[in-house]
Amino acid sequence: MRKVLTRLAAALAVVVVIAVVVDFGSSIFAEYRLARSVRAAAQLSWDPSAVILGFPFLTQALARQYGEVEIKANDVEHAHVGKASLEATMHSVDLQESTWLIGPDAQLPIGKLESRIIIDSRHLGGFMGITDLVVEAPTRDINNPGDQGADLTTESGISDSHGLIFTGTPTAAGFDKRVSVSVDLTVTGADRTTLVMTPTRLLTGPGTAEQDVPADRLAAVLSAFRAELPDQRLPFGVSPTSQGARGSDVIIEGITEGVIIRLNGFRQS
Repeated sequence: MRKVLTRLAAALAVVVVIAVVVDFGSSIFAEYRLARSVRAAAQLSWDPSAVILGFPFLTQALARQYGEVEIKANDVEHAHVGKASLEATMHSVDLQESTWLIGPDAQLPIGKLESRIIIDSRHLGGFMGITDLVVEAPTRDINNPGDQGADLTTESGISDSHGLIFTGTPTAAGFDKRVSVSVDLTVTGADRTTLVMTPTRLLTGPGTAEQDVPADRLAAVLSAFRAELPDQRLPFGVSPTSQGARGSDVIIEGITEGVIIRLNGFRQS
């Protein structure tokens, strides 16, 4: 009897392993096909990252709904800054009008859609004329010393839009030393596609360039960190709902619910 049970347990283990391998292989193939479809539809130069989250995968495929799908494309040719990264996170992806292998012409109802443009410090600095620019999220100990330790990030890890730390050399102002400036971000324009960077004050102390600026040069130095970046259209045309920093990147994010998308809308410019 013991031998029979042992054999049954071994056979069951083999079945489980095979099922896991088949499930994993199916998800990898579906992700590959999705990446190829996004590349073709959005006219990208290479395959983006495409991830279908959740286990088991085949249960989702049979139910004709993916719980969460992420698409990420790095170093995409982008208006004014040269290169940017595009991201979309889709929740409750309805496959009733598609198949489990999403094609380039698929029409997908989405329960919740998160859309992002990510611009790194180097490309943003190139646009602003500050070639050594470094962007950092705001910190309470620099901007509000009496309120240390508070969390300034959103649920998706993006900082507040006020008090970002921009550090760089404002050569356009005739100043050849690195300074740190507090900058606020807003999105404006009739179609809400212009990212506005508004410097508010010079920052000194720990965590900054620790560089003072003479009073008669301060206005020019601050002005060097002022800029408007137009034509920043989020993947799938989502309207921005927040903007801030994550790491050394500036991020524009939009979140919406109950939309229908086509993959050719992933890249808007």
